[in-house]
Amino acid sequence: MSLLDYRLHEIHSKLHEKELSVSDLVDEVFRQIGEREEKVQAYLTLDEAGARAQAKLLDDKLVSGEARGLLFGLPAGLKDNIVTEGLRTTCASQFLSNFNPVYNATVVSKLNAADAITIGKLNMDEFAMGGSNENSSFHPVRNPWNLERVPGGSSGGSAAAVAAGEAFFTLGSDTGGSIRQPASYCGVVGLKPTYGLVSRFGLVAFASSLDQIGPLTKNVEDSAYVLQSIAGYDPMDSTSAKVDIPDYISALSGDVSGLRIAVPKEYLGEGVDAEVKETVLNALKVLEGLGAVWEEVSLPHTEYAVATYYLLASSEASSNLARFDGVRYGQRANSGNLLDLYHESRSQGFGDEVKRRIMLGTYALSSGYYDAYYLKAQKVRTLIKQDFDQVFEKYDVIIGPTAPTTAFKLGAQVDDPLTMYLNDILTIPVSLAGVPAISVPCGFAGGMPVGMQIIGKAFDEQTVLRTAHAFEQHTDHHKRRPEL
Repeated sequence: MSLLDYRLHEIHSKLHEKELSVSDLVDEVFRQIGEREEKVQAYLTLDEAGARAQAKLLDDKLVSGEARGLLFGLPAGLKDNIVTEGLRTTCASQFLSNFNPVYNATVVSKLNAADAITIGKLNMDEFAMGGSNENSSFHPVRNPWNLERVPGGSSGGSAAAVAAGEAFFTLGSDTGGSIRQPASYCGVVGLKPTYGLVSRFGLVAFASSLDQIGPLTKNVEDSAYVLQSIAGYDPMDSTSAKVDIPDYISALSGDVSGLRIAVPKEYLGEGVDAEVKETVLNALKVLEGLGAVWEEVSLPHTEYAVATYYLLASSEASSNLARFDGVRYGQRANSGNLLDLYHESRSQGFGDEVKRRIMLGTYALSSGYYDAYYLKAQKVRTLIKQDFDQVFEKYDVIIGPTAPTTAFKLGAQVDDPLTMYLNDILTIPVSLAGVPAISVPCGFAGGMPVGMQIIGKAFDEQTVLRTAHAFEQHTDHHKRRPEL
């Protein structure tokens, strides 16, 4: 049994009982990376020297009795759109291939305060735009369960690293499903917190009204530990919510007796693979056996979610990515005048998918089309949120598949953007509503992992985690590991 198979609290116990050192943990992570990274290709940048130096400092704290923090000594990987002081942050784009930030994102500062160790930056779809991790400008990540399949995106590197045992936990970002979908494809736990619960300061923006940072872990308990450490109000983030942070760990009671579950008929209908549907229905029977009750409901505006999302997200991307102009940082073309500098720098620096979304967003925001596209999409977003509000008046959680299929083959959809976008049809509505959701492994279909999505009320991560944990305690899907 690898050290990376232990739960975070078990590792803590071993550290404090002097059965392990922090250096042992770092050694084990880099041993796994040495054995597996060439196959999986989850990382873009590794900081082995920095991680080992930090481990020595923390080992001294163990000896002196100064060890503190929920994540003390635990090696973690960070998605490469979360800025790290002095450690290259590329967003998997050639535009930022030489960018070394001069400050840390708030979540990085919180991990440092908890004495976690950053071991490297994880591969992703360029600027978080994609659902398969094939849009990285460096190289695609491969799914540890089947190296011929995608790990999902855009946080594909974050999910694959956990599945392959190349980190104790990772952080990703979720705009339309980019934590949950890769968690489903890779058979790990992925949590998208309520919008505003975790600071976005230092997260390179894609769509500012949707982006949210969250953890990817081996199990639900670990997810609660990480969330406890990174959640909270941040005055540096104007969208950060001033809410009390409860004890997420104590919420893991295992008790779901009387829990009221809503199952949207739209989440089990056309387009959802039959094996995936059957696997999720079997998972619902587990919760039913624990005393929960479920009923079929409708979220009638779900069919408009994908179109709404891509109009809004692309419009915000068009605005956010205007800062990448070749003047202040990143890719800079050799050009004789300013307009050519902008044009050539962006042509050379951005990949095809990023250009596609910038053009779509710019069109939707342009004079004469704003009301017809962007404004109408905002109105439909409100209707989608109201669907969730109405269901949550009667039910505690909403459950369905995380993705309509299991992971598809590399290259199968790369030339078909519309089909690729539809892979997020079950995660996008949650992002538009701004509510929390978690993907937990609930079985396998065709030898590939299937994720169950548990959706909760805004800022009710406790119920989401409690439901996921109760299911996990009565199944062993999360214990299975890919053979690499």
